[in-house]
Amino acid sequence: MTKKRKLLEKLLSGTRNVQFDDMVNLVGIWFSPFQDQREPHIFEHPSIPELVNLQNKKGQAKPYQVRQFLLLVEQYNLTLEDSGDSK
Repeated sequence: MTKKRKLLEKLLSGTRNVQFDDMVNLVGIWFSPFQDQREPHIFEHPSIPELVNLQNKKGQAKPYQVRQFLLLVEQYNLTLEDSGDSK
């Protein structure tokens, strides 16, 4: 099981405490940077109208932004298999 898969499963199980860099890597599976990598980090997806906004708070992703991302994962049925990262 890949690190990204483990992190996604951890988040889906209810954990909201996640390292910022891990969250950026996870979001990057489906979304690409909308702008250069300054604060905040904003990501877009070609077929999803919502943007993903991530801010670094002392090395951690903000919990409300983790929740917003997970809502998009569920709403659009995003899977690791869709991303090409199914290993």
